[in-house]
Amino acid sequence: MAHTVVKPQKLAATAIGVLESEIVVPQMFLKEGIDQFRGAEDDTVNVKVPGVLPSREYGWRNDRSQPIQTDEYAERKIQVTFGGNLYSAVTLIDEQKDMDIEGWAKLLDPQARAVGRGLEGRAVSTLENADYQVVIGAADTDLPGPSGTSTLTRSIVEARRVLKRFKVPAGETRWLLVGSDFEAALQNDPEFNKASNVGDSVAESALLEATINRWKGFTIVSSDEIDPEAAYAFVTSAFIFLSAAPSVPDSVPFGATTAYKDIAMRWVRDYDPMYMRDRSVVNTYWGFRSVVDPLIRIDASHNEHISEYEHFVRGVKIDLEATDSVYPDGNDSEKAHELVTFTGVGTEASDSSWSSAA
Repeated sequence: MAHTVVKPQKLAATAIGVLESEIVVPQMFLKEGIDQFRGAEDDTVNVKVPGVLPSREYGWRNDRSQPIQTDEYAERKIQVTFGGNLYSAVTLIDEQKDMDIEGWAKLLDPQARAVGRGLEGRAVSTLENADYQVVIGAADTDLPGPSGTSTLTRSIVEARRVLKRFKVPAGETRWLLVGSDFEAALQNDPEFNKASNVGDSVAESALLEATINRWKGFTIVSSDEIDPEAAYAFVTSAFIFLSAAPSVPDSVPFGATTAYKDIAMRWVRDYDPMYMRDRSVVNTYWGFRSVVDPLIRIDASHNEHISEYEHFVRGVKIDLEATDSVYPDGNDSEKAHELVTFTGVGTEASDSSWSSAA
């Protein structure tokens, strides 16, 4: 009988496909690999973010006694530290291999799914613990909107308004990630039900499977992993997801690394003759963090100003049961005053004691 050799690269590629189908939240983040960052100090990767420059005006028909003012351009660097090494390791004794398990592909499936769930949990933690400057109450009756429109609908429109005032990057997908209770409330909302539903075509990934609609400028995705009563409106670049596959050791006879949609992992397998068992390990390096930004504002004289502080403005939170919304208060701190002054979102300070946003 012919003997068929199974290449580890093929099985690893199958496993990474399973991994991609298991995770939702990390796929909504900006993904970066590690190849261009090898040798980074202290396991920290500097992800480049475009710099910010002000526009300036040279007086019309002036006496040319003063030169124009030049500015130095520098790209900002967002530091992301690799947070750990997620893995799934199993042993398979000879009897199991010969009598119970029908090939390694069957074993790789649950291993890849285990790693995928680990990535999902860490991405959710990054998302939920971000420094949200605005928390909108979906039961807040003071939210703007036409009479007869539900507060739930108005909260989503308000989230869109705030993101526009925060000047989030154009051209990026605007996500609305909703918990299970929030999704149920949406499905019962008359305004939401007027929108067209997602078609019945077969989903190719967990993200497509979780996408329930596109509405009010958002791609709406459900997740059972986040707070059931919460929703998060954000753009893709609000969070960074680092993924890297460890190299295959030279001493391992059977191993491979692979990547799919910027998600990387390694699979190695060997045999322990002292215990007559196979060992299989699937693992990946990971890192997550949120992105903060400087702000730009134009004053009454059309002069541009760049903020002293950096703020997390690429996302806002919505609370299903909250009857009040939380906005920045310019009286709280110089940083909060700057955010209110630059974006117009929140409460102005009652005095002029804060001077950074002048």
